[in-house]
Amino acid sequence: MNEEGVMEVKNVYRLLGIGIVSGGVLSIFFKWIEQATGHKVYTLLLNVDYIPVFRNYTYPEPVEVIFHLIVSIVLVFILQFIIEKKNIKQIMGFCALANLLIGVLIYPTTVLSTRTPPIDSMAAIVYWLIGHIVYGLLLGILLTRIRWKRTAVHREL
Repeated sequence: MNEEGVMEVKNVYRLLGIGIVSGGVLSIFFKWIEQATGHKVYTLLLNVDYIPVFRNYTYPEPVEVIFHLIVSIVLVFILQFIIEKKNIKQIMGFCALANLLIGVLIYPTTVLSTRTPPIDSMAAIVYWLIGHIVYGLLLGILLTRIRWKRTAVHREL
């Protein structure tokens, strides 16, 4: 494998790591919020009741966290693709805005479950959106570091 191929493999591993770390941070943040306030934002994060294939089963929390981390990893690859394809310079702002939008779009799924916060819970909505902005900022920081590393490597080649 040539040096550029090795860099691409390393990039894939970095993106996997970013998805796991950032998804883990979001999980911990929401779990802490839920435990501290009683607002079920962590439950909403892990909720799969609205997905037809999954709604008939009950999963233990670690399995639900793995589902969440898989979604986080996929999202990282999608965002990185968009960043590279559109040559986005403001990566942190882009990721924060994209994840705020995702938070806004996903929150209404709370009506599809009896385990999640009420749709009109302003506190839960605020916590939910803050968590998604923080998640987006963390993704932005980590994806910016990848760009710096890739740029530095290309300058060396």
